[in-house]
Formats: sequence, structure tokens, C-alpha cells
Amino acid sequence: MNKIFIKGARENNLKGVDLEIPRDKLVVFTGLSGSGKSSLAFDTIFAEGQRRYVESLSSYARMFLGQMQKPDVDYIEGLSPAVSIDQKTTSHNPRSTVGTVTEIYDYLRLLYARIGKAHCPKCGRPIERQTVDQICDRIMERKNAKLHLLAPIVRGRKGEYRKDFEQLKRAGYVRVRVDGVNYTLDEDIVLDKNIKHTISVVVDRLVVKDGVERRLSDAIESAIKLADGLVIADFDGEEVLYSTKYACPECELSFEELTPRLFSFNNPYGACSECGGLGFRQEIDINLLVTDWNKSINQGAIKASGWMLDTSGMMNAQFKALSAAYGFSMDTPLKDLPDNIIRILFYGNDGDRIPMEYNSRKFSGFYNASFEGVAVNLTRRFNETDSDIIKAEISKYMKSVPCSSCGGKRLKPEALAVTVGGINIDEMTKLSIGELNEFISKLELTHTEHLIADRIIKEISARLSFLVNVGLNYLTLSRSAATLSGGESQRIRLATQIGSGLTGVLYILDEPSIGLHQKDNQRLLASLKSLRDLGNTLIVVEHDEETIRNADFIVDVGPGAGVHGGEIVAAGSVDDIIASEKSITGKYLSGEYSIQVPLARRAGNGNFAKIKGAKQNNLTGIDVDIPLGTLTCVTGVSGSGKSSLVNEILYPALSNALMNSRLQTGEYKSIEGIEYLDKVICIDQSPIGRTPRSNPATYTNVFNDIRELFASLPDAKARGYKAGRFSFNVSGGRCEHCSGDGMIKIEMHFLPDIYVPCDVCKGARYNRETLEVRYKGKNISDILDMTIEEAVTFFENIPKIRNKISTLYDVGLGYIKLGQSSTTLSGGEAQRVKLATELSRRSTGKTMYILDEPTTGLHTHDVSKLLAILDRLVEQGNSVVVIEHNLDVIKVADYIIDLGPDGGDRGGRIVAKGTPEQVAKVQGSYTGEFLKDILPQA
Repeated sequence: MNKIFIKGARENNLKGVDLEIPRDKLVVFTGLSGSGKSSLAFDTIFAEGQRRYVESLSSYARMFLGQMQKPDVDYIEGLSPAVSIDQKTTSHNPRSTVGTVTEIYDYLRLLYARIGKAHCPKCGRPIERQTVDQICDRIMERKNAKLHLLAPIVRGRKGEYRKDFEQLKRAGYVRVRVDGVNYTLDEDIVLDKNIKHTISVVVDRLVVKDGVERRLSDAIESAIKLADGLVIADFDGEEVLYSTKYACPECELSFEELTPRLFSFNNPYGACSECGGLGFRQEIDINLLVTDWNKSINQGAIKASGWMLDTSGMMNAQFKALSAAYGFSMDTPLKDLPDNIIRILFYGNDGDRIPMEYNSRKFSGFYNASFEGVAVNLTRRFNETDSDIIKAEISKYMKSVPCSSCGGKRLKPEALAVTVGGINIDEMTKLSIGELNEFISKLELTHTEHLIADRIIKEISARLSFLVNVGLNYLTLSRSAATLSGGESQRIRLATQIGSGLTGVLYILDEPSIGLHQKDNQRLLASLKSLRDLGNTLIVVEHDEETIRNADFIVDVGPGAGVHGGEIVAAGSVDDIIASEKSITGKYLSGEYSIQVPLARRAGNGNFAKIKGAKQNNLTGIDVDIPLGTLTCVTGVSGSGKSSLVNEILYPALSNALMNSRLQTGEYKSIEGIEYLDKVICIDQSPIGRTPRSNPATYTNVFNDIRELFASLPDAKARGYKAGRFSFNVSGGRCEHCSGDGMIKIEMHFLPDIYVPCDVCKGARYNRETLEVRYKGKNISDILDMTIEEAVTFFENIPKIRNKISTLYDVGLGYIKLGQSSTTLSGGEAQRVKLATELSRRSTGKTMYILDEPTTGLHTHDVSKLLAILDRLVEQGNSVVVIEHNLDVIKVADYIIDLGPDGGDRGGRIVAKGTPEQVAKVQGSYTGEFLKDILPQA
């Protein structure tokens, strides 16, 4: 069977879809946002493929994997085992890195254990181990040299040694060296037992006992045993170390045999003993505790939160005592206090007891006590508490700092003292993937090392090449997996699947081009095609035009979104899609529809936000001027420094200055132009809520207005119902059987939990009496079940409600429901809900909006709507800064800041800046090269 047949797919908004998909091809599902692409690809095809695979296993295996629910489809034929490669972050575990996720680090650990060259972690001297025979052979090679073989049996130890000397005599030795002086064992050796001594056996080239010569190898072997594996050959004053173990005689250190676990920061044998292999520790940042260094203690300069640092109670009494004891005023601004007073305030007075006065209902009077310091107090409470709430609160005032023992390298000194190619394993993981691939390919090894390491190096090189091919050459293996974007983590999993070499698999991918510059798109497509050419079927949910044009088969879902979608508009080649009259995608592919370049670029209001000396991550101390009153795009290849500049410097710096936030800020010298702004708002793709109770209606606050409307109805007034009656979060009007959830969770023990509609309210969330109150024939549950599009019309005569809902419709969310659980919204949908919420608020004209790839999950038709919204914000006098790769957004921007030229160490610089037309003329700008093709003026 060379096709996948789908009959009657009805998941979510799908309208009984029938479809035939060719196998072993690159298939792209496209269509407007919310049209049903993901419902068809993930909720139907992948879900059924996964369910069938699990069903094929034994009942014992299914007991652990759980029961898979059958999707709403009549039947699917021709399915293969399915693998989903979505955009979920790989791991939030701080121990998880790019190296561990890709398994490359496991191979590196094996490489270092097998061919690594050990050094003393103290003095750096190379150390190696040999067999007794090898030691003898090397010593015998020096035939003409006068030899003393020193075998240290006592190193820096106090005590009596008479028994040791007698043992040596019995073994046939005639001389020893004590503290550098040679003695014969026939002499009386008098030593002070209170002084530390170092005693070594001295083996001459021929050892004579009872007139009979002993073989040198016998003497060496017995000396090595006495010295616990370590001997020093003194050839005419030249000392050479030999050891059957890894040991350094200079530093008197011995080490374990090299094993892979020694190089694991997740194993106690290799992890740094201070940080446990994390590489960092959390400590209080006093700058986050200080509200304003220009304020005094009495003005509230030091504050964590009201209940943690009660400056009006005990803490205030302690501050008064410190003021009296150390002679400073609590009315003096913190910045003017001496350094020693600042140290006492935050880190304590070293245990000195001072008189303190405290008055409360339980205690009144003086007592003597020391002051532990605000920062020390919070650190202690953070470590001692079992409360997640208190930990979360205190962590707001903490920052991550490198471990003082390993310096952030995670490993023990013994592991870091082993090198391959002249560098240790930490230095190797800090190379970019592109640099590491080149380094590994040029590694110079001996013949024996080649025999040992060739297979390991082959595996490492293959995995590195796959990562380079999907555009991740700028990442390092030491990069924390939690810091990866959704697109990066998806491409890592894609590279891993290519490396697995599986055939006959159905792969389903969710917008793999997200976060990828156009420069790297061709390499991604080549990787997808190589996965197809192995004999696999790829279904890619995608909006990128280049990916669509490279597909073997295209499925256009629509024609609209939500209730207006869920149908197959067209299926086939690019020409087939273009030929379809109903296909909006086809109209953009043909050029009939397009996002037009503006006739003129806005120059802004003449003011700038100026960042000086930005050095976060790979930024090279750059100065950046962002024109206010414009739509500014920050562009560049993946890893060029865009997020470091915008998300780690610009946003937290402005938020701390304008909104009294306590955000950690990346490294920079100064920022100017703050006075031209009154607030900064970051609209990212994080969820609008983490519980099913959160939804677009509650997030935008329109639900408050709707509840007030219902409370004002005559029927509600007659019953005495207030607005709270129409909330599903509090008792009164909600269904108490399901506590307002509308669903009941049934625990299935070793099977997945099942959610079924509440059998009392039938999923309505409210009790019968509350549902009897109706507005225009609809009760409160009916309202929550409306789509945004339906609600705009329904509330057209109530401006307060209509205006808020209209903004949701304007950002392209007309297909989602007012009461749709936030946990079911994609990152792009959550971002647009936030954008709509900001649009519904009254603008001051002095706000900076920051968005990170807002086109994620958007069809070109939806991108045009998004741009109209962003234009509205700018026309009101606000400033919009967007991190973006989408050329449709970049080409309409007023100003571009292009970072690069490449990612990682080869990025972090300003390659070009100015209007899109100016950037298009800059040699060396990858963004400019692509702009040339789409800008008529260029």
C-alpha cells in the first residue's frame, strides 16, 4: 500500500474529512491558523498511529504505557508507526544540556575515558600508568645511565619507622633515601618521630643479597608493590615518573582509573562536590533587594516583600540597633553609606552582639543579639523551608552565579585534568557545534588511539553533522536544554531522528522552520528530504512558502478558521493549490494576494532608546540605537544575539526602570532614552494560564464585564444574584459536583486519568438556578461556549464588552471560544490573546511593545492582520520592537537592526542597520541578501 487513506475525520473542527496521502513523500499541511491542520496531523493521524502501535504490544507493556483513546475518525489505512516532532522544549531540568539530549556527550565521555591523557590537576604534569614489564623495559633501555630507582613508601608522615626498615632489609634492599639523603640499611637511621618524613626505597641497577644478584625486574616489581604503584627513576639526576596507577609524585596525589562515569556531571564520581554537577548556585542579589539606591532605609530602600522583610516590625528594630551601634543614619540614602555598613546590612556583623529594643504584645524591652544580614537571612530561610511558596517568593531576589569550586564547569578537577587533542571535556563542549565538528575531524591520534577511538569519533561526527545540517551549528553542547527555543529543540529531535537511520516511519513535524533564518532554511529542507529518502513519510504542518514549494504533496485545509474551516480545500502539487478558487494559500502562492511594502517608512518621533556596551552572551559590547515611534525589527541568523539583546537586556532594563520590576538583566554599560517611555510590555508566547480554569475571557477581563451584565438583568436582580454568582471559580452559582470544572477526573491508577463530562451539570459548569438567567436567550454557559466571532455580533450593542472581544477578533482569533481552556492554546495563540488584551487598554502613546517571533503559527493571511495591529500601535505613538525571521514582517518594518554575521562566537555584532532598503545594500548581511529579491526599490 503506497498511500494513507483517511475516512471521516471529525476531531475538533474537522468536518468528516476524507483524504489520501502518498507514503514515503514530504507532505505539507497548510492553511489559515485554526483551520484544522494540527487537528488532522496530530490529533487524528499521529494519535491513531501511536494508538495502534501501543495496541500491538503485550498487555504487560500496555499496562505501563497506558490506554490510548481512539480519535474521532471512521478509519485510517496504510499507517506506519508514528513519531511526533513538535515544538515543546526538550527539558526544564538544569542538568539537561544539548550534549546530553543529543547523546553526543555520552560518546565524548567514552572518548575521554579511552584515549584521554591524564594530568595532575594541581601542577599540570602529564601522568600515565604502565605495567611492571613496561616500566622495566623503559628503565633497561637506559643502559649506560647510572640508575637510582626511588619507590616512595612514606610520604610526609610522622612516626616510628624501625619496622619499615627491617621489612626492607628482609626483602633484600640495601639503601633508602630519607628526606633527600641516602642511607644504607646497615647504618643506624635516627629520625625525629614528631617531624614529617619522606622515605623511598633506592634500587640500584643490580641489587645484591647474600652475594647473589637479583634480576632488576624482580627488584622493581617488589619496590612498586611497597610504594603502592609509584616509582621514580633517577637517571644521572634526571627524574622520570613511572606508575602502575594514575599518580603525581610532586603533589602526592593518586587518581582513579579513567572511566566514562568520571566525566559525568550527573554522577557523584565525576560531579563537582560543591555544586553537585549543576555548575552554578543560587544566591541573593542585593540589587534586587534594593528598591532604589537613592532612597534611605526609612524610605523603604530595602524590601523583598511585606511579609518577608517587615521593616515596620522586628527588622526595623534591628536596623535601628545597627544605626545606633555603628553610627549611621537611617535617613541617609543607601548609595551614600560606607561600604562596611552596606556589608553589615546585607551580610551581617560577624556575630557581634549589640543591644536591641523590641516592643510587641508578647515582648517589650532590650536584648543583646547579633545581626545575620538581610541577604544571609533570606538565604537561610530559602534553604530551610519546605514551602514551595516561600521558595518561589525568595527566588525572585536570587541570581545564578558560577560555582566557586568548578567555575561553572560541573566536574571534579581530576576529570578536567584529562585532555584529548590538548583540551579537556568542558572546553570541548564549549566549542560551537560547527567548531567541534571541525576539531573532531582534524584530531591527530596515534595508530593505537585510532584503533580504539575510530568508531566513537564516527558516531560523534555523524551526530554533529546532522545538527549542522538543521541549522544548529551555533549551539554549544554545554548549552542548557531549558534555554532552547521551541524551534531549536524541535530541530535537535529532528537531527536525532535522522541519525537513528529508521525506515518505514511516519514523522509528523510542527513548523520546523520557526526560529530559522532564510539562510538556514535550505539546509533544513535538505535534512527533511534525507529523512524522506531513507524510506519514511513526513507530514509537516507549515506556513513557510519555501517549504511548501519544496513539498512532494500539499494539503490545504480551510477555507477559513474554526467553524469556517475543517475541510480539504485542495490537495496535490503547487499548481493544484494555485488552481483552487477557494484556496487562500493558492492566492498567496500565485501572487494574487500579497503583503505590500509600505509607500513610506516612518522616521519615528526623533527620540531613541540607546543601549551602550551590550555584552550579554555572545554580544561584543555593541552600542544599539532603537528609534522610538517606529516598528523596529531585530533580525539575524539563529544564535546571532537577538534574544540576548532584546529579551535579556532591553526588556528587563526598561521594566526595572519604568515598572519597578526585579528582573535579572544581562551585561551592558548603560541605557539612555528611558525618559521618553512610560512603560514596557513584553508579549511572549508563554501560556496565559497554567490551569484549565484560565481562558481568553478571564485573561482579557471581559468575563468580569459579562458577569456584571448578567447580574444587572431583571431576573438576576429579582433572585438577588450578584456578579459572583456567575463565576465558576467560587461557590454559589457553580456546579458543586464538579467544582465548576464541567468535567470529572476519574483516576485509572496504572492507566491514564480519564475526564468525563459532569453528570450533574452536563459540562455546563453552573448549577440549574444560575443557568436559568438568560441574556438574549443565552445563559452564562452558552456565552463561554461562543466563538470570538459569534460573540462580537452577539454583544454588538454593549460597547464595553464588544470592544474587548473585537480586539481578539482583530488579531485573528475569531475561531477560538471565549471559555476555551488556556492549556489548549498554542504559543502563538496565547501571544495574540496577550496582544489583544493590550490593544483593549487605553494607550498613552509612550509604551514600548516587545514581541518575539509573533508570526509563529500564522498563515501569511493572518500575518497581514497582525501587521495591521502592530501598525495601529505605532500610529498611536508607541514603539514596537519585534524579533523576527519572517520576510513579510521584515520588509514592512520602519527600521532594521541586523545582528550577525553568523551565530555563536561568529555573531554578536551589528552587521547592518537602517530601513529595509538600506539593509538590502549592505554587503555581508544575510538578511539584506533576501530583502533584495522582494523589495522593488532595492
